[in-house]
Amino acid sequence: MSENIVIEVAYALPEKQRIIKLEVSPGTTALEAVTQSGIDTFFDDLTLGPDLTLGVWGKSTTHDRVLQSGERVEIYRPLLVDPKAVRKARAEKAKAARAAADQSSDISSSTSDAD
Repeated sequence: MSENIVIEVAYALPEKQRIIKLEVSPGTTALEAVTQSGIDTFFDDLTLGPDLTLGVWGKSTTHDRVLQSGERVEIYRPLLVDPKAVRKARAEKAKAARAAADQSSDISSSTSDAD
C-alpha cells in the first residue's frame, strides 16, 4: 500500500481566504481533493460540483487531473466582467481622449496662427 500525499485546497473571497492542507491517497483528482477538503463548509456561497473552475498553482486544470504531492488546488470564482471587454472599453476611452486632445491642440494652433 502506498503512502498518502499532502496537497492543499484553496479558495478566496476579497474579505476571506482559506487554505486547507490534507493528506489524500495517490491518484486523487483535483475535484476529489476539493470534495474531501470540506472547504465548502467555510463559505456560504461555495457549492461543490462539476461546474467549478479549478486550477493548480495558478494554471487552469480539469477536474480529473491527478494530483502530485505538494500541489495546491485552487477554486476560481466566476468572473464578474469579461477582461477582454474591459480592455476594449479602456482602449476606446484612451483613443477618444487622444482624439479630443488632438482636436483641442488643432484649435489652439489655429488660434495662435490668427494672432
